[in-house]
Amino acid sequence: MAEPLLSVRGLTKRFPVKRDVLGRGTSFLSAVDGVDLDVYPGETLALVGESGCGKSTLARVILRLLTATGGSVTFDGRDVLAARKDELLAYRRQAQLVFQDPYGSLDPRMKVHAIVSEGMERGLSREQRRERVVELLDLVEMAPETADRYPHEFSGGQRQRISIARALAVEPSFVVADEPVSALDVSVQSRVLNLLADLQERLSLTYLFISHDMSVVRHVADRVAVMYLGRVVETGPASEIFDNPLHPYTQALLSSVPSLSRRRFSKRIVLEGDVPSAVDPPPTCRFAGRCFRAIDRCRAEDPALEPVTGATGHRVACFNYEPLPAETT
Repeated sequence: MAEPLLSVRGLTKRFPVKRDVLGRGTSFLSAVDGVDLDVYPGETLALVGESGCGKSTLARVILRLLTATGGSVTFDGRDVLAARKDELLAYRRQAQLVFQDPYGSLDPRMKVHAIVSEGMERGLSREQRRERVVELLDLVEMAPETADRYPHEFSGGQRQRISIARALAVEPSFVVADEPVSALDVSVQSRVLNLLADLQERLSLTYLFISHDMSVVRHVADRVAVMYLGRVVETGPASEIFDNPLHPYTQALLSSVPSLSRRRFSKRIVLEGDVPSAVDPPPTCRFAGRCFRAIDRCRAEDPALEPVTGATGHRVACFNYEPLPAETT
């Protein structure tokens, strides 16, 4: 396998939280806690998990939109967290973000031409910028006259296409798509997903695709990383994750969408108990209190993300993982 385009090791992001209404004392919310992740050139790595598990925070730390508390991020062999000025600017031209909300991510006071061309090189003439904007709009299947209109004149799907064109304006090699279709009607989602796939092939793009929708992930992902409470608990090829999920949390996620697995889950796995607080997470397995397969060791130790024997690229953070029994699938 080629060297990773993006490599994340031990990445941590903590936010200070006041302990009481009087503001006395400060604790920390661990939004991202010791994450290891690799993204390879030309692939789509899907990052999945429940809302609040740290997916979007992880993406923003990777892009240097938030400052990391600890760990490292390497992009194309360069240390992202140590980058300054020109190096950081060069990185941000290579790594772009498509936001979740196509309504809130576009400035309503700016015409599409200004939105798409905002990040382009300053040395371009007005005519060159105009030509480039029209090229980009055509790339996302929007008409040239789109450039002279305002965001409120478009549907959600059209706005997301404009957002994609804006991200492509600086010719990135890596795109973070943060829930790019979750705010769109189901009828529109597939068209935007197909557009992203087409652009990936035509422009040799690499995607980090963030989603909570496993049916969408099955459609787009080459590999999958499953997050729970700030940590990656399982990762591997998409076919392996969907057809042979091993972590109990991954199994519960997939059981809620029966049609996703070839083996088909015959019943939904209902998780009981509450998600531990990210302000004071347990030093042991964070999923143990909700897990249907927890053993004493789970409540005493913290499992590392380890390779699965006999499965290439499949890793799981669990002391008692196993495939679901035949009568359950």
